[in-house]
Amino acid sequence: MTTIQIKPITKADAALLSEVAVKAYCDHYLHLWYDGGKWYLNRCFTEEVLSSELADTNNLFFITYLNNEAVGFLKIKIDSLLDSEPDKNAIELERIYLTKTASGKGIGKKLVELSFSIAKEYNKQLIWLKAMDTSTGPIAFYQQMGFELCGTYHLDFEQMKEELRGMVIMKKEL
Repeated sequence: MTTIQIKPITKADAALLSEVAVKAYCDHYLHLWYDGGKWYLNRCFTEEVLSSELADTNNLFFITYLNNEAVGFLKIKIDSLLDSEPDKNAIELERIYLTKTASGKGIGKKLVELSFSIAKEYNKQLIWLKAMDTSTGPIAFYQQMGFELCGTYHLDFEQMKEELRGMVIMKKEL
């Protein structure tokens, strides 16, 4: 029997979050980088960086478990305006990362639904996210969850392959 659990985490969980984040990122995104992702992993997923993000009260983090194994995480920014809709009280679904072993098991859907619940709890009018424009599977998934395309964005990270820097911005009215 498959057991899925989603648990909120705190600064004390930075090492676990770093481990899960690196694994999930490496499973899906190393092809974006000339250096195999080293620059980005050091910028975003070290224990020190994540400890600082976990201490920020505008961020909420959750670890997801599949049969008691940590297989992914969710990061939500509670107050994060969407540039194209500055008059809307918005929340950002900043990251959903799952390892390959967790993909396709309904965990992403549970994490998005949790994001919707949190947005409603905080009386938000809008939830939004960014996704790589080459990630057709995730974009289709978000559309099935009620998100619509509303803009584009170009990443300006060193070491990232130029042709893979495009992102789409998606939103869902609540």
